Amino acid sequence: MTNLPDSGRTSRVTIRLIVIQILVFSLLLTLAGRLWYLQIRNGDEYTAEAADNHIQQVVAPATRGSILDARGVPLADNETRLVVSASRTDLMKMKDRGRTVLARLAGVLNMKPEDVAAKVRLCDAKTPKPCWAGSPYQPIPITDEATTQQALQIRERAEDFPGITAEPTAVRRYAGPGGSNTAQVLGYLSPVTDEEITKAKAGRSPLLRSDQVGRSGLERQYDSQLRGKAGVTRYEVDNLGRVIGKAKSDKAVPGANLVTSIDARVQAIAERELDQAMKDARKEVDKNTGTNYKADAGAVVVMEAKTGRVVAMASNPTYDPNAWVGGISAKDYQNLTGKDSGFPLLNRAIQGQAAPGSIFKVISATAAVKAGYAFDDNYNCSASYSIGNQVFKNFESKGYGPINLGRALEVSCDTVFYDLAYRQWQKDGGNNPKHPADWFYKTAHEFGLGKETGIDLPNEVTGRVPDREWKKNYWEANKDSWCKQGKTDTSYAGQIAKENCESGMRMRAGDSVNYSIGQGDTLVTPLQMATIYAAISNGGTLWNPTVGKAVISPDGRTVHEIEPRSHGRLPFDKRTRDQIDGALAGVATQGTAAWRFEGWPQKEIPMHAKTGTAEVYGKQTTSWFATYTGDYAVVMTISQGGTGSGASGPAVRNIYNALYGVDEKGKIDAKKALLPHPETGLPKIEKDGTIEARPIEPPPPSPSARKEEQDS
Repeated sequence: MTNLPDSGRTSRVTIRLIVIQILVFSLLLTLAGRLWYLQIRNGDEYTAEAADNHIQQVVAPATRGSILDARGVPLADNETRLVVSASRTDLMKMKDRGRTVLARLAGVLNMKPEDVAAKVRLCDAKTPKPCWAGSPYQPIPITDEATTQQALQIRERAEDFPGITAEPTAVRRYAGPGGSNTAQVLGYLSPVTDEEITKAKAGRSPLLRSDQVGRSGLERQYDSQLRGKAGVTRYEVDNLGRVIGKAKSDKAVPGANLVTSIDARVQAIAERELDQAMKDARKEVDKNTGTNYKADAGAVVVMEAKTGRVVAMASNPTYDPNAWVGGISAKDYQNLTGKDSGFPLLNRAIQGQAAPGSIFKVISATAAVKAGYAFDDNYNCSASYSIGNQVFKNFESKGYGPINLGRALEVSCDTVFYDLAYRQWQKDGGNNPKHPADWFYKTAHEFGLGKETGIDLPNEVTGRVPDREWKKNYWEANKDSWCKQGKTDTSYAGQIAKENCESGMRMRAGDSVNYSIGQGDTLVTPLQMATIYAAISNGGTLWNPTVGKAVISPDGRTVHEIEPRSHGRLPFDKRTRDQIDGALAGVATQGTAAWRFEGWPQKEIPMHAKTGTAEVYGKQTTSWFATYTGDYAVVMTISQGGTGSGASGPAVRNIYNALYGVDEKGKIDAKKALLPHPETGLPKIEKDGTIEARPIEPPPPSPSARKEEQDS
């Protein structure tokens, strides 16, 4: 081993000392820079944050505004209940994460321990509902139905229930006046999420952790107006949490009230008649299947013809919106969303899509006139219509001989429209079109189909007009699976798949003739058809349907009226409109709906109607019934319910009887008329801002229900 000279050792030591000195100085400089950054550059910001650490906020939720019907009757308001809540933050600090406390609480509330535990678990991708979707830092409601005795037990034995509170609290109430439900129109509330709080910070209506927000229906559409602004009281506290003073406070601002165009009395009757019609349909045997009709879903819309305001909107299956108040139970959530629930949360008036059947023929008749076929010319109404090897039958195979378009609408002759659509398909170039006019498809778009109506309710669907562009896109999306199935599947479905693989991008003759009578791939919603029939009634104006009528401030001083708006006009001239109008009056007096309007006072209240029975592959027929007077349009549909006039006809007639006060003999009793003319004004607003509600009585039972009672 070679020994280094002393000078070498000294040099190495010196280098090491220099390196250490450099490191020390670097650390000191970094620390000094950080101190300068914290204390000088950003000193004010961090001083303010430190001060905030000594401020505690107490939030007083704002009173949510009421939702009222057109006469001022509350559809949704608030009531005081004893609410038992749990602080998840306190529970998580316990050794067993609060399981013992929650189990003890379940015993007091007569609830299952697992149901109570489910209330406080946080929602995420893996957690099944029900769960808590709101902030984990705010009190989580366990029940809003606690009795006074239960609340006293919890408060008197506070040591046994740490983190649990029992306080009187204002909670949402869906009143159901006169037996009405209005569930899908009103919607429901649930706690705000952290994501929504962050998103709302930059907006005009920031959210607090204690807020409840609308999740569907009017509660969602008008949430910012209804919610108001929560009050916040700020207390100065020391390091031990003791209050040493009171800082700036903001008073709670109640939410505004929403007046709607809904009439609770008409709403109750519409719901009842729809439900009864579905029950009656289930007693009838479907001749095609030999089984009773399923009548598994339905909807009805009652609309003001001259404004588009919605007087009633019912969807079935339905539910009690109060199930969401105070947090929904696991059982109720399963009943609303499970596979066998019937999906009652869907508003089938704006979200239910189906082929329209013959109520679509007003569009086809207009398209034929625009294409150059005269309304008053004669067209052969034969029992069937053949294209190549394919035979298209008239409904029930009945023929009427040469008739004009008006009579074709009255008797709902399919073969007249088959012939018109086929002739136009040939003019457009058949399977090899160059510049097709596509009158039948363009006219449907001009009637407003294939897009939203613009109603002030969330999640409206558009329906579908299966034009050439749609067919091309649909074929491109499905051709691979069709071609694969068509190679091996020899069943009827396989043959269809093979045909679609080879020519699904073309507008075939069969597609056009089926489309002309509202069959095939066409989809519409009940609201779209109500908007169209209301437009025929009023002369051609397509109104944006509206439910909200006015937003009124809590003190009643500010009234913002929601004026009707139009999104276009129907594509016909006055002469064609009047011809269609006359034909639809004939449907109610001598056509397919005449047996349902027998004895109707036609001279005093001219009735117009169109029946529809849509065939759906693999299902029973869908019932449609579209009607209007000078005041209202009423459209009803029942999925797998049978014929239009057979299933929906009696219910629609009963709705009109109630509106105009028409008795079973066809006489008008003005005293019994619920709404012979649309409500034009707003409810009376008192000086203190309260809105005067007119009394409402439950509607009388329907004739069908009365007959059932007598028979039993």
